[in-house]
Amino acid sequence: MTMKQILVFCALICPVLTRAQGLDARINDLFTPIADAWEALVLTSIPITSDINVPIVLILLIGGATYFTFYFNFVNIRRFPLAIRVVQGKYDFLEEDAEEVQPGKDMITRDDDIVETIKIEGREGEVTHFQALTAAVSGTVGLGNIAGVAVAIAMGGPGATFWMIIAGLLGMSSKFVECTLGVKYRDVENGVVFGGPMYYLSKGLKSIGYSRTGKTLAVLFAVLCVGASFGGGNAFQANQAVAQVMTQFHIEGNFVKSLLGLFLAALVGVVIIGGIKRIGTVTEKVIPFMAGMYVLACLLIIGTHYELIVPAFKLIMNEAFTPTAGLGGLVGVLITGFRRAAFSNEAGVGSAAIAHAAVKTRHPASEGVVSLLEPFIDTVLICTMTALVIIFFNMDGQFIYGDLDVASNVMITETGQRIGGVDLTSLAFETEIPGFSYVLTFAVFLFAFSTMLSWSYYGLQAWKYLFGRTKQADVTYKVLFLLFIIIGSAATLDAVIKFSDAMILAMVFPNMVGLILLSPQVKKEVRNYVIAINERFNKSH
Repeated sequence: MTMKQILVFCALICPVLTRAQGLDARINDLFTPIADAWEALVLTSIPITSDINVPIVLILLIGGATYFTFYFNFVNIRRFPLAIRVVQGKYDFLEEDAEEVQPGKDMITRDDDIVETIKIEGREGEVTHFQALTAAVSGTVGLGNIAGVAVAIAMGGPGATFWMIIAGLLGMSSKFVECTLGVKYRDVENGVVFGGPMYYLSKGLKSIGYSRTGKTLAVLFAVLCVGASFGGGNAFQANQAVAQVMTQFHIEGNFVKSLLGLFLAALVGVVIIGGIKRIGTVTEKVIPFMAGMYVLACLLIIGTHYELIVPAFKLIMNEAFTPTAGLGGLVGVLITGFRRAAFSNEAGVGSAAIAHAAVKTRHPASEGVVSLLEPFIDTVLICTMTALVIIFFNMDGQFIYGDLDVASNVMITETGQRIGGVDLTSLAFETEIPGFSYVLTFAVFLFAFSTMLSWSYYGLQAWKYLFGRTKQADVTYKVLFLLFIIIGSAATLDAVIKFSDAMILAMVFPNMVGLILLSPQVKKEVRNYVIAINERFNKSH
């Protein structure tokens, strides 16, 4: 499909949308039952008490992350300084003979960097500590930080923030394992990398005698990854971008969501199908600036209200362990925090391993160590900043937390006004920095656009694993991906959140089983990497 064909398609469908009164409602009516059914299946729970049920997938996610933290002797803490040194390029001498690899042509890069990874740059002295961390921040800020945190607080109250932080710290260990394996078991075909859980599940488990199990888990993961690319990597992004535009510019209409979704789909389409990389390149240049502006805005609000920091953290801790709903509320807050953290940093989900697999390195563990920084920056730092801004905004108690029976994923005012998702974050910022909501609208649109490009690559790699690396398979996936942009735009936030969460969390089942079985292989890689560092370092002294 060429750019000309894309434009013809848009021209033909636009009149249909403009005449389709109630199209948004019809799309939502069709989509909501599917989202409800899929969420119920993926979040199947086991009873802890007569009143408390915990989803099996979250037990696996939390249990796996905790297991890796202990199995690797708190690698998330002990190897954190090493991660800083690696991104500074202090051990680049180990990569002198590294295999030359490159991501597939569909992988959008920023300054020759791999999307959703932290770039390992230069030699010692070329990149400062501050520059390395700045690069990491620009690669991790997204709608999970902006809208996802608002959803967590609206559903679970301020206490959900604490459990997001814990999930981020534990998730560092999970991401370390999956990114190490992503490099170790990648396929390199004519210098082009194909990697991710599909490959370490099939190749890795085969190497330890579980060939059939590995192949089954790899296929299952690929199917779920395709679904997740349609959900969290697509529908949620489109939904929140369109919602923010409509709210900010006071746009109403029966078909407007679908029309805006079509525009967004066309924009994504000319990049991933039409091959026009210029738009993607411009976006990737602007995003670090927008990410930096968002972080600075958070710090400005927190700094000007420093007297609220201690009360806010007291509220977070109190609500984390003694929520108003008692023990059942405690479990609910914990589940909410971990769900939103998994959506934000994707640790344990496996998607990041697809991108990290394309890094040039001789030592898989080096990329695993670097990946430790991502959940820390994404969830522990930036999500906490967003949470503090929202909590500061509601210190006077004007909003009611966790009114799930009335409208899940939103907070309501005493007058009944419902505010949720990115709209809640936008309102909080606008209250403190007048006019910033317009900047945030632009940032949200760019973050959503960039995330769609990244996830289209993740999903495409999984699709090609299932159906082969043919042109027909390529185009078929991309057309389906674009259709879900329109669906996500038209559906309600509640339906999209259910579908997106369920799709992303479902990936945990096959991925975590593989990570646990292959963790001894990761331990060997870490040992070899540390030995290599010590040997070369000792020789130079």
